[in-house]
Amino acid sequence: MAKAMTKTQIVAKVADAADITKKQAAVALETLTALAYKGAKDGFPVPGLGKLVVRKTPRRPARKGRNPATGEEIMIAAKPAGKKLVFRVSKAAKDAVLGKK
Repeated sequence: MAKAMTKTQIVAKVADAADITKKQAAVALETLTALAYKGAKDGFPVPGLGKLVVRKTPRRPARKGRNPATGEEIMIAAKPAGKKLVFRVSKAAKDAVLGKK
């Protein structure tokens, strides 16, 4: 299995593809990242790739459980409602990577 690309490799590929300097490509990627951080709570789309969104997680009440090793009954603590950052991959990206069925 191939290794994931590093930030330096991504910057170099973007610079070559756009015919710009590596410094300009790095600034463009950092700007995109900063925009994604600021816009995630409202949903930040990356055209052709997907959307970065904040999803609410429900509250979970306390419940009984079992220790699988000993079989002893234990109490599992309640969890409050919260938020989770998720990236929803677009259909076009799924088709491109996984192939159409």
